[in-house]
Amino acid sequence: MSLNKGIKILLVDDEPTILQFLEMGLENEGFQVLTAQDGMTAVTMVKEHQPHVVILDVMMPGMDGFEVCRMLKKIQNVATIMLTAREDVEDRVKGLKLGADDYMIKPFSFEELLARIHARIRNHYPHLLSKVHLGPFQIDDRRKEISYEDTLLELSPTEYSLLKYLVTNHGLVLSKPMILDNVWGYDFGGEENIVEVYIRSLRDKLNDRQHRIIRTLRGAGYRVDFV
Repeated sequence: MSLNKGIKILLVDDEPTILQFLEMGLENEGFQVLTAQDGMTAVTMVKEHQPHVVILDVMMPGMDGFEVCRMLKKIQNVATIMLTAREDVEDRVKGLKLGADDYMIKPFSFEELLARIHARIRNHYPHLLSKVHLGPFQIDDRRKEISYEDTLLELSPTEYSLLKYLVTNHGLVLSKPMILDNVWGYDFGGEENIVEVYIRSLRDKLNDRQHRIIRTLRGAGYRVDFV
C-alpha cells in the first residue's frame, strides 16, 4: 500500500548512480518511476507517458536542464523540480523564470526531496493524495470518507481513523497497543477493550459476520484481509 500509488515521476539525470538511487527510493515509496539520461529522451517520455512530476538535473550534456524545462512547459503544465550542484542565485532565477516549480541544490536528503514532491503534487494535483484505492476500499482522506465495494460507509471520526489504520496496513497484524497508540493516541488512559467495541461496530457496518475482512488473531491482534 502507498498513498503515492498511481503517481508518475520522471527522473532526468546523466549520472546513472544518482538515477538508480532516486529510482529505488521513489519506487519504495510507491511511485511509478520513469528515467531518462538526456534531454531529448526526457521530452519524448513526457509526451508519451505524461508524468505528474519531472525531477530534472540542470547540468547535462547536449540539451541542458534549462532547455528541457522550457520545452516541457510547451508540452504540458507538468510540475518540475530542478536539481543543480551550483548555488548561484542566477541559475535558480533562470530556472524559475522558465517555469520550474522548485529548485534543489545537490547534495540533498531524500526526505527533503520527498517532501518537495508531495508539495508539488498538492499544488498541481490535490486529488491524487486525498483518494486511495486499496482492494475493495476507497479512502478519501480530504472528505474523511471510506467506501467498501463502492458503498459509502457511515463512520464516526474514530471509526474512520480505526478503519483507515487497519486498511492502510492490510496484511499486517496490528496489536491492541499499536491500535490504541495510532488511533486514540499515546496519552489514551482508557481500557484496551475499547478496541474490541469499535472493531465490532466496523464489522457490523461491513457486514463482516464471519470475520473474513477484519480477522482476529487470538493473542496477537487484528488483520485486514481483502476477500
